[in-house]
Amino acid sequence: MPGARSCQNDRVTAPHSPSTQRVNQPGREEGVVRAGEHPVEHEQPEDWGWHGETGKWGQIGGWIATGVILLYLFGNHEGRVEDVWLIALAGVMALVLIWDLRRKKTAWRR
Repeated sequence: MPGARSCQNDRVTAPHSPSTQRVNQPGREEGVVRAGEHPVEHEQPEDWGWHGETGKWGQIGGWIATGVILLYLFGNHEGRVEDVWLIALAGVMALVLIWDLRRKKTAWRR
């Protein structure tokens, strides 16, 4: 066919729209932002309310959840495969809670 294009990727490889621009961000990948705008440079979780700690209520809730999982051992199920999974899950949860307690206890030494 005369005059037909042989490649359909012309729009994909075309330069970016003038309404956006590429911005280099130190320590991060390149960002694409609207023309005249600046990317968020120093976003921290504290800015939107998360401080990374659940405190004593997180520990209490974790131990309650571990206890509830162990209470599932008492029921009307006949197979013991469920018991293995419940004990393993409760064990992993307990290990994570103990690790968190130890991490908090020794945090001042770092």
